[in-house]
Amino acid sequence: MTGLNQDLLVSTDWLAKRLGSPGLAIVDASWHLPSANRDAHAEFLRQHIPHAVHFDIDAIADKSTNLPHMLPDAVAFSSAARKLGVGDGMKIVVYDSLGLFSAPRVWWTFRVFGARDVVILDGGLPKWLAEGRPVADGPALPQPRHFTARLDHSLVASLDDIRAASEKKTTQILDARSAARFQGDEIEPRPGLRSGHIPGARNLPWTDLLHEGRLRPREDLEAAFAKAGIDPARPTLTTCGSGVSASILSFALANAGHDIAPVYDGSWSEWGQVSDRPVAIGPA
Repeated sequence: MTGLNQDLLVSTDWLAKRLGSPGLAIVDASWHLPSANRDAHAEFLRQHIPHAVHFDIDAIADKSTNLPHMLPDAVAFSSAARKLGVGDGMKIVVYDSLGLFSAPRVWWTFRVFGARDVVILDGGLPKWLAEGRPVADGPALPQPRHFTARLDHSLVASLDDIRAASEKKTTQILDARSAARFQGDEIEPRPGLRSGHIPGARNLPWTDLLHEGRLRPREDLEAAFAKAGIDPARPTLTTCGSGVSASILSFALANAGHDIAPVYDGSWSEWGQVSDRPVAIGPA
């Protein structure tokens, strides 16, 4: 691995030396696909990094839609952050139990609502545990803090944004799903969705950007973008199944020194519904 981009990633050594520091918020962003049959909150209660709180992307979400874990509004997010003890001016360190999977989604969410000093723990909980570092159990008991949430629309792609990018092709669309799902060779795991991809999108499976639960070096990321047919210097929108792994693509672009790509929050859960929205089959 090359050196970390410390504006976006911090090491386990860095965090271990600062456990309990005032002004530091540690957020366990663990979340699992329904097919994994795992309970992220129950796992948090069994063991987590000391002083961490658990951010549940299904609970801190817009409850007025049937789409999965869509962003809440600013008022709801401010209330949730307050209850988690994450306040204005704090440095936020996010991690997950798979190394790097759902943490970028929560990193992106905090960025969307105005937090700027938010980073991800390199290697996440697996690396922390492998090094024999301390863990805690039981529920978190944070002190409530005020969080001023302001929605940054520039980091969120809407259905209309994706439709315009697909039709006009002035903005790139990068899909994080597997090649089989992207090409329509595999039935979608969520019921009621068609198979295939957004016309004009390119495919870069999120797993291609990782090695043993850690982000690959910058030169490998750049090679992966190029192989997918993406020019990171051009505007890019990211998408996936439900907006989780799309955030990994945006995080990887930022780590490679490019702008944070807006995430299509609805992703295939929205576009792939039976409707008049076109669907492409086969490779990009």
